[in-house]
Order: sequence, then C-alpha cells, then structure tokens
Amino acid sequence: MQLSKRLQAVADSVTKGNRVADVGCDHAYISIYLISQNIAPSVIAMDVNKGPLERGQENIKRLGLGGQIETRLSDGLYKLNPGEADTILIAGMGGALTVRILEEGLASVKKCRELVLQPQSELAFVRKFLEQIEFEIVAEQMLIDDGKYYTIIKAISMSNDTVENEKDPVQLKVSKRANETGECEKAKLPEDTGTIHDNNRELFHRYGKLLLQKRDPITKEFLLREKKQCLQVIKALKQNPTENAMARLKEVEEELGYIEAGLVYYKG
Repeated sequence: MQLSKRLQAVADSVTKGNRVADVGCDHAYISIYLISQNIAPSVIAMDVNKGPLERGQENIKRLGLGGQIETRLSDGLYKLNPGEADTILIAGMGGALTVRILEEGLASVKKCRELVLQPQSELAFVRKFLEQIEFEIVAEQMLIDDGKYYTIIKAISMSNDTVENEKDPVQLKVSKRANETGECEKAKLPEDTGTIHDNNRELFHRYGKLLLQKRDPITKEFLLREKKQCLQVIKALKQNPTENAMARLKEVEEELGYIEAGLVYYKG
C-alpha cells in the first residue's frame, strides 16, 4: 500500500517489533502498512467515527490481515487497555486534541514504551505535555508534503528506560548523552550559539530541540518563512497603531525573537 510522504514518515518512526495502537486510524492505511512490512506483529486500529473505521475494516479484510489488525470504535484511547500496546501512534490531529487523548488515556500511555505523534498544530503544547508526563523526545523530523510542513515526534517513557535499553541501546545512548551534555550524539551545536542553552525551554518547545541542534534544513526553511510572515505582519500593524494592533504587535515581535533565536543555530 502506497502511503503519502507524511504517513510514510510516521510509520517509519515506529520501533520494529512493537505492538501498535493506531489512534484515529481513519481507513487503516498506517495499520496495514505496519503489518504488511513486518514492522509490527499486531495493531489495534482505533477511530471515533464509525464510517472511516468500517472502510478500514474492509481494507483489512480485503488484504487478509484480520488476524493481526483488530479494529475498535473508540474515542481516543478509551477502548485501549493498559499494556496492550508498546507504541501509541497519533497522526493528523490538532495539538490540543492530541494532548487531550493522551491525558484522558494516561493509564495506557504510562504503560507503553513510545509515542509516535504527528500533530497538525500547537507543537509547543504537545512538547510541553510530554515533559509533564515524563516522556523524552528522542527523534523529530520535519518534512514538506503537498506544500505543507509536518513534524513527527518520537518520545519514549523515562520510566521504561531499562526496557528500552535492552531493546535499543543505541537510542538510549543518544538519549542519555543529550541529557548530560545538551547535545545530540550526531548533531553538536555550532560554536557561536553559546548564548542559547537548554534552559531556553520555550524555544525548544516551539521549534524542536533536536531539529535545531542538528540544523535540520526543512526547519530552517520553515523558520525563514515564518520570519518573513512576521515582518509583513509587523509592518502592517505599525501602519494602523490602534490599541489592539499594538497588543498584537507585541505578540508578533516576541514570536519573531524566538524565530531569530532558532536561526542562530544555522550560523557558522
């Protein structure tokens, strides 16, 4: 089954051998791909909408994968029992909805090994929530698909470090070093960015610590686009200096400051 560039990147983020809960599975394309490519031994495909889930069931039946993919009509993680999945995958939803699903299904989240998330918006909100529930982001990818920017986040439970260490020691080595030194194993900060440290949490929440540290080129392109848009908005607001415009101007200038701080990573 041919996946879009976005869904392909999401599926490729799943750790091979993990049992997966595909939340908001729609037509079950990712679920089918994970089984057909022998990435996951089993998938629980879940959706709150009956129509898309039924079409997913038809696709699963047509391909003869009913023995490995179970479908459940479920609002978020409501029908997932704790311990049933090693990977919880949520793609294509807004950031606030993603967080709500994780929060309401926290019992199952705490029992899984990893989260693979692709929020459509409010990435900072999602990253902050992952910190709160003690999940560490170990991989991030930004890509462009059909003219739109998407970010995929992979996070592991800090409470399951010993399990993950047995399963993927290389991943944990990178994770441990990132904690100790503030660097990715393969992506060190440029020397002239000493004024930006790991304690600048808001910057990392907004644009992704790992993306900035490895000087991800798509992230740079995104930041430059955002900078251009901010400058255009600032110019327009200054031409009409009402009270509301000045309040908005302050917000946009703050955003521009974070964008400029992110772009510092690409100097040198």
